[in-house]
Amino acid sequence: MTQKTLFNSFDKQLLQTLPRIVFEGRIIVVQSENEANRAVDFLMRQPILGFDTETRPTFRPGPMNQVALLQVSTHDTCFLFRLNMIGLPDSVLRLLTDTEVTKVGLSLQDDFNQLSRRRRFRPGTFIDIQSMVRSMGIEDQSLQRIYANVFGQKISKGQQLSNWEAGTLTEPQKRYAATDAWACIQLYEELTRLQETGFTLEVVNKEK
Repeated sequence: MTQKTLFNSFDKQLLQTLPRIVFEGRIIVVQSENEANRAVDFLMRQPILGFDTETRPTFRPGPMNQVALLQVSTHDTCFLFRLNMIGLPDSVLRLLTDTEVTKVGLSLQDDFNQLSRRRRFRPGTFIDIQSMVRSMGIEDQSLQRIYANVFGQKISKGQQLSNWEAGTLTEPQKRYAATDAWACIQLYEELTRLQETGFTLEVVNKEK
């Protein structure tokens, strides 16, 4: 069987030509503490979870806004916790500090630092995709480039700078947020498989 070829750095122009991938599963918006309790009970029974956050951008110098959204996904269901509405309740804190369920994200220390502004906690069991790809010789650190490298598909970033504290999230916002969390599971499982079965790393000149 031919080994999959990965690149140490994925070409930015090639990225724009790739087919778009979006999460097509169930999305549940959580905006009360009771809803958070039920969501966490469900998530704690899963074998693996994808993890991400969103923050309303600031377009002028000054302090950053607090994390507005926490996305936690299974293979087919993603919960969007609206932290700007519910804060960081005990149930969500239980999920963040849990050491039993594997949780996968990207640039996790940044997420932890921002979440800790709402309520301090010690993170439980998490795996950072950036650490995985670095150990494999891949230099790219963004979710979009890593996903393109591994799967040949593009994650759109069109909603990244939208208002994550809006009264109601739009469908594109929900799909974007869910896709980022879900993609972390897909990457973890495929990267783990490639580490076990082998892959070819093609070294290309980095962009100037």
